Amino acid sequence: MTGRAAGRRSRLLRSFFSLAAATLMTIALVPASPAQSETTRIQRVISPGGIEAWLVHDTTLPLVAMEIAFLGGAAQDPAEKPGVASLTSSLLDEGAGDLDSRAFQDRLAEKAIELRFDASRDSLGGSLRTLSENVDDAFALMALAVKSPRFDDEAVERIRQGQLAQLRRRLNDPSSLASLGWSAAAFPNHPYGRPVAGTLASVPTISRDDLKSFVARNLARDNLKIAVVGDITAEKLGPALDAMFGALPAKAQLTPVPDVEPQGLGTDVVKTLAVPQTSIVFGGIGLKRDDPDFIPAFVLNHIFGGSAFSSRLFKEVREKRGLAYSVYSHLAPLDHAALILGGTATKNDRAAESAALIRAEYERLLTVGPSEEELADAKSYLIGSFALRFDSSAKVASQLLQIQIDNLGIDYIDIRNELVAKVTLDDVKRVAARLNAHPALLFSLVGEPTGLTATPAAGNGG
Repeated sequence: MTGRAAGRRSRLLRSFFSLAAATLMTIALVPASPAQSETTRIQRVISPGGIEAWLVHDTTLPLVAMEIAFLGGAAQDPAEKPGVASLTSSLLDEGAGDLDSRAFQDRLAEKAIELRFDASRDSLGGSLRTLSENVDDAFALMALAVKSPRFDDEAVERIRQGQLAQLRRRLNDPSSLASLGWSAAAFPNHPYGRPVAGTLASVPTISRDDLKSFVARNLARDNLKIAVVGDITAEKLGPALDAMFGALPAKAQLTPVPDVEPQGLGTDVVKTLAVPQTSIVFGGIGLKRDDPDFIPAFVLNHIFGGSAFSSRLFKEVREKRGLAYSVYSHLAPLDHAALILGGTATKNDRAAESAALIRAEYERLLTVGPSEEELADAKSYLIGSFALRFDSSAKVASQLLQIQIDNLGIDYIDIRNELVAKVTLDDVKRVAARLNAHPALLFSLVGEPTGLTATPAAGNGG
């Protein structure tokens, strides 16, 4: 197939997935009535070999989407070599089995299959998109990628140089530097304090043996989560799961990662960079995803900084004072740390004012709590906007995967809006009081902010 033909077919594939959005959103959010087909429900599929996947079967369009995650991620990088998980994930589709990088990529292009992998702090994930007529080829390539990656010298060096180029670009990106600075200060001597993509010093030292070792220790059946959406039956998917993942080790050999709380709370970490604006990342202690108060905390955060146009931070920082174009916060429940994180960017001479305002508004919300009107508005938005998380097949698969990772139950989509609707003012005030036990925030600022005195944290943390 010519490159032009492969390109047309790939664009067609993306168009089909886009057209499937409304149908899949309905499938995911509306419980099946007796008149509906059984295939419109989320199904738990168990392969003959015991591998589990969640499936939404829909034949409206000839498409299949798959999302997978191996739990562990960059937190499993060797302490002296951050970046191993990231480099590994970038190389899984760069040659596997008897196919070198060019042959593997050509096979994907010939069938308009989209396959990619990436690493986060707590998982190594994969995404697969294909026309259903090519699903056997797509599954075969997925199987090769996770079971038999080649890590050929040419591919390793090419991807390594790309990762190093990205790291060099980040040296002049204030937003990236602020995020990296926050993590380093909050989590000294902990895997969460190390950059997922590695460093300019560590990435050149990562060997082929490091990559092979990471795969052998981390890609296993017991830490694997799978979600599938589209034109495939449970009867076909079950055996396919064994063909793709059955040869993986039964158990991952993960290094234990200790739970941790962010350090340096109440301090500012400032890095000077000659740019006209200061990028700001802030954060503190939040709640874990399995905490019974997580949903009330989620609603409380929406009031604080989770809404793009109605949150307290938006009103105070942008509307009233014009300090920034955008400002936000979100709950970040990592596997081993519960956080609330946020960010903004402002003129250098307004950075100190912005940081002080964010701190004061957070403390005021935790002390006084929100109003009935704020609570009602937040609940209305969060319930009404939930469907937007399912407006494409990729999002449906991604949501199903995340629900599995968070261990929320296969019925979570059906009950989620009810959980939000049940949140009362007493609930959010109780959560505010819990968070108020640790109200201090750590700020990481990159630029040339005036009026700030950095408070260095002990051990790069505080």
